[in-house]
Amino acid sequence: MPGADALAVRRASETDADALARIDSVAAEGDEARRRNIRNWCRQGLAAVAEDESGPLGYCVVEYTFFEQGFVTMLMVAPAAPGRGVGGRLLADAAASCSAPKLFTSTNVSNQPMQRLLQRAGWSPAGLLHGLDEGDPELFYLCPQEPGAVRP
Repeated sequence: MPGADALAVRRASETDADALARIDSVAAEGDEARRRNIRNWCRQGLAAVAEDESGPLGYCVVEYTFFEQGFVTMLMVAPAAPGRGVGGRLLADAAASCSAPKLFTSTNVSNQPMQRLLQRAGWSPAGLLHGLDEGDPELFYLCPQEPGAVRP
């Protein structure tokens, strides 16, 4: 099985939107709002796609509406690609390309795989917010300040 070295990360364009929707577990199940979001993220140049010779394996979206800091709004790894370094490569790309002084993200307490990924990548817990998803608080994380500290 190919490793993380076989992955390339690039800016997504609007022509990538349909392929990204196919690997997005929510959009693939017919969620039209997610499909619209993917198309908008691609059109606005906010998405990065990780791919190998087989095609897209994941994507990441960084926005700048969180107190004017960078925020990883979405990190999606294709259901067929867990454990291949896709999430780590996308986080590293987000950190390297972030144009704000700080980069944050969040995930639900129930999302253990994302929490493990963020811990492996050196992100620090930054807070907890109740009330977004009933019974499943949101954990916030801060990216390491030194670009070299982010590990795929």
